[in-house]
Amino acid sequence: MSARNPGTKLDLERIFKVRVNTQAVLKRAQHIQGQKIAKKQWQAAWLLRAVTCIDLTTLAGDDTPSNVHRLCLKAIQPVRYDLLKEIDMHDKGVTTAAVCVYPSRVADAVKSLKAANSSLPVASVATGFPAGQTPLETRLQEVRMAVADGATEIDIVINRMLALTGQWEAMYDEICQFRKACGDAHMKTILAIGELGTFTNIYKASLVAMMAGSDFIKTSTGKETINATYPVAIVMVRAIRDYFLCTGHKVGFKPAGGIRTAQESLVWLTLIKEELGNDWLCPHLFRLGASSLLADIERQIYHHVTGQYAAYHELPMV
Repeated sequence: MSARNPGTKLDLERIFKVRVNTQAVLKRAQHIQGQKIAKKQWQAAWLLRAVTCIDLTTLAGDDTPSNVHRLCLKAIQPVRYDLLKEIDMHDKGVTTAAVCVYPSRVADAVKSLKAANSSLPVASVATGFPAGQTPLETRLQEVRMAVADGATEIDIVINRMLALTGQWEAMYDEICQFRKACGDAHMKTILAIGELGTFTNIYKASLVAMMAGSDFIKTSTGKETINATYPVAIVMVRAIRDYFLCTGHKVGFKPAGGIRTAQESLVWLTLIKEELGNDWLCPHLFRLGASSLLADIERQIYHHVTGQYAAYHELPMV
């Protein structure tokens, strides 16, 4: 992970002045989606970069120690060894960026990774994920328990009610408390953009989250009806850029929810490269929250190596 964002004092005057030009945002997003995508070996290289930025995730009601164990093994060896060897990438340490689970499964993930002699980080959602509608002390305790069990990254959710009613000071104070509860763990703040209403609200929430010390800002829980979209990403990464220009602190960005195809991952990498630059094209500052994306990327790499498309059963979870 990158250097920690120490946060700043809440600048309410700056928050209240925010206005987002919706048409300009939509036009920019359309332009990025229309960019030509790399082909052949260059595409394979970009796809492997995408793999290294994935937070490989399982957030299901039927998660068990065994499927968390499989997830961890897949994170350690995300692309079949023989395919990587064909493109001379078998010894380059290609893994996903982290595994992401519920707090009650953190200990399982830590145990599996330790048994495999892997230092891959374990990320945990917390703070009443996905709705954030539990009492504050409960949400704080959830963070502390996940950290105690070995999570080194915490994906918190904001209280959307505070954002929707313009209670930016209260939202800032809550996130500061989550930051403190995280201790040495890095904190990613989920804005749940599908429930914030407007681009202006999303930009304001992004700024408040960064001022409160978030190391990453993240689009969605993946449980809302609207998740990671390119226009929303433009708004959030512009906030990241503005915050960097004002403070010198680089905050990461994580789109999550509905990202399923290799083609989409290439568009996301293009967006980050164009909007924030090459410094952000690494797992320290860019993550893709996904569960099914990796399978499609591996299929595309299989096609690059063999000239044929694999059936999904040929590229199993482990």
